[in-house]
Amino acid sequence: MTLLVAFLAISINFLIPRAMPGDPIEQQLSQLSASSGGNIGDIKAMVQAYRTRFGLDKPLWRQYLNYLADVSRGDFGYSLTNYPERVSDVIVAGLPWTLGLLGTATLISFSIGTLLGGLLAWPGSSRWVQVLGIPVILLSAAPYFILGIVLIFVFGLTLPLLPVAGGYSFGFTPGWNWASVVQVLQHAVLPALSIILASIGTWAIAMRGMVISVRGEDYIMLAEAKGLPARRVFFSYGLRNAMLPQLTHLALTLSHIVSGAILVEVIFAYPGIGYRLYQAIQGKDYFVIQGIVLLLSVSIAVTMLVLDLVYPLIDPRIRSARSP
Repeated sequence: MTLLVAFLAISINFLIPRAMPGDPIEQQLSQLSASSGGNIGDIKAMVQAYRTRFGLDKPLWRQYLNYLADVSRGDFGYSLTNYPERVSDVIVAGLPWTLGLLGTATLISFSIGTLLGGLLAWPGSSRWVQVLGIPVILLSAAPYFILGIVLIFVFGLTLPLLPVAGGYSFGFTPGWNWASVVQVLQHAVLPALSIILASIGTWAIAMRGMVISVRGEDYIMLAEAKGLPARRVFFSYGLRNAMLPQLTHLALTLSHIVSGAILVEVIFAYPGIGYRLYQAIQGKDYFVIQGIVLLLSVSIAVTMLVLDLVYPLIDPRIRSARSP
């Protein structure tokens, strides 16, 4: 199934960008001609030369076979917009930013939301948990980018405490030092906070429903009848047995991290994969779109494969069901 999903993703990924109207090379050269006052030469001849250079003058089936051969070698080609930059360089430049921001924000929101949702459904929880759950769940109705705009207004304009754009300050040269770490953390606070605030409620609602569904199971009542500590019953018998659907959701969310919360990255001009995908779509950069979307599709397939292998380690009942 993983191989089939990967093959279909590669094929669809090839066709969709080419279904976009207009010629990306002609568009780029026309923009360049306009910005230079029309002094770049014969545009039609240049368009034909670049189409030949990128193999876009060949029949579609031939382009597809060349694409499969290149992908099998890990070669995603060149960026049409920023030639001669390679697509792999675009991905390598943006991937650490996206993994650092969205990976951390997703894990934080998952941990807090899962614990909060379990406590909301568990009898005997503190009243403060119920009070805290109301605003958190309300925030889950707000999209990431709306919260991002509000955070920019509050903490970037009204109370100018944090930077509102970029991965570091303009003119700053990042490196492996504490000054760079501080810069990156400061610029990541607002986009990460918008994702966390919008996600905690979603995780909490899902976990609350799953804990309610297992709360009346026989093994819960047996653990309580044996006199086990309430904390152990909650974590070992309640949360653990309600965790599988939540972990599936987490795996799918983490696999989508590669594409990033595109609108969040666009609003904060954050230099991640999502922002670069947005720029590639604007510029009709076929090869960058293909490279990023293919990375997203394959990461989802691989994540689900890993999840299927990990499930029996989390829930021994799956191993028992598979045993003859």
